[in-house]
Amino acid sequence: MRRKSNLLLLVLIVTLLTFLAACGSDDPSGSDSNDSESTDDNTEVSSDEPVTLTLFNADGEEKEFNDLIAQKITEETGVVLEMDYPVGGNEEAIPLMIASGDYPDLIFAKGDIGKLIEAGAVIKLDDLIEEKGDNLKAMYGDQLDRLRRSIDDPSIYTVGTYGVETAVWEPSGTFQVQLDVLRELGYPEINTLDELEAALTEYMEKYPEIDGQKTIPLSLLGSDWRWLITVGNPAGFAAGLPDDGQWAVDDDTGETTYKFLLPEMKEYFKWLNEMNAKGLLDPESFTQTHDTYISKISSGRVLAVADQNWNFGDADKALIADGKEWRTYAPLPVTLDENYQSQALKDYGFAGGWGIAISSTSEHQEKAFEFLDWMASEEAQILTNWGIEGEHYDIVDGQRVMHEDERERMNSDANYAKDTGVGYYIYPFPQWGNGAVDSSGQSITPNNEEQIIENLNAAEKEVLPEYGLDNWTDWFPQKDELGISKHGSVANYTIESGSDLEIIQQKADDLTEQRITQAILGKPEDFDAAWDAMIKELEAMNIDKANELMTEKTKEIMELWGTME
Repeated sequence: MRRKSNLLLLVLIVTLLTFLAACGSDDPSGSDSNDSESTDDNTEVSSDEPVTLTLFNADGEEKEFNDLIAQKITEETGVVLEMDYPVGGNEEAIPLMIASGDYPDLIFAKGDIGKLIEAGAVIKLDDLIEEKGDNLKAMYGDQLDRLRRSIDDPSIYTVGTYGVETAVWEPSGTFQVQLDVLRELGYPEINTLDELEAALTEYMEKYPEIDGQKTIPLSLLGSDWRWLITVGNPAGFAAGLPDDGQWAVDDDTGETTYKFLLPEMKEYFKWLNEMNAKGLLDPESFTQTHDTYISKISSGRVLAVADQNWNFGDADKALIADGKEWRTYAPLPVTLDENYQSQALKDYGFAGGWGIAISSTSEHQEKAFEFLDWMASEEAQILTNWGIEGEHYDIVDGQRVMHEDERERMNSDANYAKDTGVGYYIYPFPQWGNGAVDSSGQSITPNNEEQIIENLNAAEKEVLPEYGLDNWTDWFPQKDELGISKHGSVANYTIESGSDLEIIQQKADDLTEQRITQAILGKPEDFDAAWDAMIKELEAMNIDKANELMTEKTKEIMELWGTME
């Protein structure tokens, strides 16, 4: 009788415990709904709490993920980003990451992605794209193969960074000349280096000072990595080369040459040497900091720059905010002479190459991928480009219309994207591109050509009709005339870490930056000898081998993309 009572009591206890456990969970399976850790196969356990994903952005800055757009992204994806960046532009961030074995969930490493792949630090995305990457597949379409690493390793490790459908409505990287120079000189045609020099000389002689400060005809920023974009790249653009970084490519054969070996490069830098000797080049062009450079441009006394819009955009906005619209700039298709054609509107197709990778140590790999795939959706593209309906834009007659105060801030406030989040989460995430339209046929970006023309400042709107133009792009050789690049852009290729190509190019880049700077600042009568000596040094470091290796890589890319004839 006692044994029977004990057995009954045990049954009652087990039943009670089972009932209490079931009542303590909303999950029919009995699992803890607040557990957001991954299982062994990296399948996320459901959670009502957002998952924090760490993101390293090689081009990032200090920023909290707490603006209105970030909050909406979290609402839609269940993801909060904890963003990290290389302090002071530290180039050792990725190597140090590899040495420690401590990786964030998401990594945008730019050209160092190859090092991460070789270290086994990031995962292949092919299966995830196939299984759950509907948005990414729709976005990339038939250009998905451009994400693949190489012929030998045709895997996909990254997504994002560049737009799939791009359009150039604002030329960048070429020479830019103050609008007041054009007005004061009677709206001259400026298409060649000689015409540019003549215009700068005439204006400076007419106005040796601007607002009580000495006029600077041309200023560059060659004291740090920006040497590449204000000294090295403009040389190639003036020679009619598209943006292939330090290389020149025959787009039909894939033959690739270190561009500073070309005679056109010597011609360009000899012109800069003469500009310096004539006092037309800012003497601080190779010593000033970025802050000093921006401050000079913001003062309105720099007549011309050769730079990317994003590098001096803060100065341009400062000029507008200060009521100095005539001191802002007109981008011009300046080349060595009339035998060369500016490639500023060149269509490179989807560049592939760089992108955001998911680390092999992440506990949230599937969640990270789902986040990246959502960022490629139409909903995400409209959100990140336009903001929130009612807050940043309204729907008028079925069309998105940006609020006037928002658009004004967007065009004049250098911190607008960072402060509001509107436009901030486009790069380096998956993006359709500024040439894309949504399912309703509307531009995916608020800065389409029509809007860009409308946003031109008052001085630009006065100057353009004098040349019979609607937009600055009308002055340049057109996209259809230039054709689509078959090899993309060499500037975005991933060079294997420790390879002969990487070692030789790094040595060549260091040498050319130093020697070309010295040649520009030297006496004109010494320029030829200085240039010839540099070429001999390049040959001694086996630059011909680098040409061969880069040619092989370019041809492999064209084969991988199916563009090799």
